Amino acid sequence: MNHSLRAARVATFVYFSLCGTLMGTWVVNIPAIEERVGISHATLGGLLVLLGLGAFIGMQVAGRLTDSLGARTVVPATGVLCSVALVLPGLPREPWTLAGALLVFGFCNGCLDVSMNAHAVHVEKAYGRPVMSAFHATFSVGGVLAALVGAATASAGLSPAAGMAAMGALGIVIALVSARALLPAVPTAADTDSAGQVEQAPAAERRSTSGRIWILAALALMVMLCEGAANDWSALHLKDVLGAPASTAAFAYGTFAATMTIGRLLADRLVARFGSMAILRYGAATAAVGITIVAASPWIWAAFAGWALFGLGLSGCVPQLFSAAGHADPSAAGANVSRVAGLGYVGMLAGPAVIGWLTHFVALNHTFVLLTLLCAITAVAARILRTESDRTREMAHGSH
Repeated sequence: MNHSLRAARVATFVYFSLCGTLMGTWVVNIPAIEERVGISHATLGGLLVLLGLGAFIGMQVAGRLTDSLGARTVVPATGVLCSVALVLPGLPREPWTLAGALLVFGFCNGCLDVSMNAHAVHVEKAYGRPVMSAFHATFSVGGVLAALVGAATASAGLSPAAGMAAMGALGIVIALVSARALLPAVPTAADTDSAGQVEQAPAAERRSTSGRIWILAALALMVMLCEGAANDWSALHLKDVLGAPASTAAFAYGTFAATMTIGRLLADRLVARFGSMAILRYGAATAAVGITIVAASPWIWAAFAGWALFGLGLSGCVPQLFSAAGHADPSAAGANVSRVAGLGYVGMLAGPAVIGWLTHFVALNHTFVLLTLLCAITAVAARILRTESDRTREMAHGSH
């Protein structure tokens, strides 16, 4: 394997970690910013919708730009923009200026998210084996780094603006230094004819691909809705439903996040052996079992086990959906990933709100039945990822 390809993979890890760190830096500063601006939790919830709206718009813009200009140009540019935009939410003292800051930061973060995922697809294609899940694990590691740095800056007495500016400055340097290692944007051999002209897929084939992309996007929405619900409601479930102390309840999310990170570190090897379809099918089924245990169990230890299974099961699902979208049409990898990531992000934001709305009618633990249903649907629909390798594997299994 040549040195430039290894360097491109390392650079992709760096950008995923950078994206996770920048978003995590905003998250750990939310309480201090909320107090500084003087807004309620409800107002903050409304402002966070603008963050999501900005991210969704940014994803759609960056997808097309990445396809036309190449990831080598767009990824570092969006990395710099996102690092600069990080300081904006730390500056306002009024809700309306915070709203504008979150819209801009969300837009830049969405641009970086999609462009780096599109580049990750090209790296995976060049490697000829699954590598996508490990990239997503690095994003989670970036969030852990942000928490550690945030705790350090807070204990040092730095204001949110100062801490976020310092992280943003470091992010600019990292984004620029890592840029040279990214893969150049060149058409693949499969996309060119003998005269070197880029081939255009037949209209019927493009329509078929488009339909498949929207199915992948719908599955991403369901899976990421489950993930978003776990992010916001896991600790509250242990505290309010099972009566756990706040210090114990906090470990519910920690358990979920830890098993998700571990699962993503292991998923690429499992995909190489069993295929993407199996990872999505059995991962979603495992998540369904885990969240059902959470919903039904009266014991704290069983709830921890359920959240652990839920995180482990979900861990490999989103990377497989992103990867499938990017590989469906290499010439439109950015646009296709932006559709799947964009709808998935809507699910991530909607998850906490949907669960909150359902608590008006049933107990919190009973709302998790919806998550069981979504995971079950995903497991059944995993056949969308079926490949020739899966068919060969099924025929070999059937002959025994």
